[in-house]
Amino acid sequence: MEFFDSHAHYNDERFEENRDELIKEIYNEGITKIINAGYSLESSKKAIEIAKLYDFMYTIAGISPNDIEDFKEEYLNQIEELAKNKKVVAIGEIGLDYHWNTENKDLQKHVFISQIKIANKLKLPIVIHTREAIYDTLDILKNKIKCEKNGVFHCCPLNVDLVREGLKLGFYISFAGPITFKNSKNADEIIKMVPLDRILIETDSPYLSPEPLRGKRNDSRNVKYMAQKIADVKGISLEEVARETYNNTKKIFEIK
Repeated sequence: MEFFDSHAHYNDERFEENRDELIKEIYNEGITKIINAGYSLESSKKAIEIAKLYDFMYTIAGISPNDIEDFKEEYLNQIEELAKNKKVVAIGEIGLDYHWNTENKDLQKHVFISQIKIANKLKLPIVIHTREAIYDTLDILKNKIKCEKNGVFHCCPLNVDLVREGLKLGFYISFAGPITFKNSKNADEIIKMVPLDRILIETDSPYLSPEPLRGKRNDSRNVKYMAQKIADVKGISLEEVARETYNNTKKIFEIK
């Protein structure tokens, strides 16, 4: 049984001490494909360099809404150049975040839309981060700019409106650790809403470790907990969830 972790951050400093050893161990435990996610100019560069070391690792390049404090327009040109690398399979993670930042909403929207334009130009999907900004995110996708290749709601907030509208727009829904949390109120309802052929699974490592590992450094081996939760809710086998989510991730990111 093989798993695809559709979103992790092995470019994070928390992996500096044992990154190579850990990634090889993860692969040997059945997580045979990983997407290493950028979230700023520098982290995107680092994600690509790490991904070059492993045949089974891919990456996404982009500037997240939490990393635009020193934003300059020239950064967009640099993201576009990075995204031409053969290891890059999407523009991301990009989007809106009003939990941490409310004073720069207009800039967030500008950077989000600008990076969707880059994705359209390069014929790449997008990977969206949205937090406490669901309706502005949907407004952009529905009314401001069309995504040529659609994409993924990464670590998708468990919000019925977002999932329903995201599915209508053709997006995939990626589930992370929060679906396993004991205080997650509507995880089961949301999982039931999403057809199996539109689900991805991810760890968002090193963050958001699933139950029963909360508080520990997360890594891609724990993607199995999300798969098991989905299998339990949908009443299907773990093997089926692993197979379908693996194929879904290859499909949206056009990985052969």
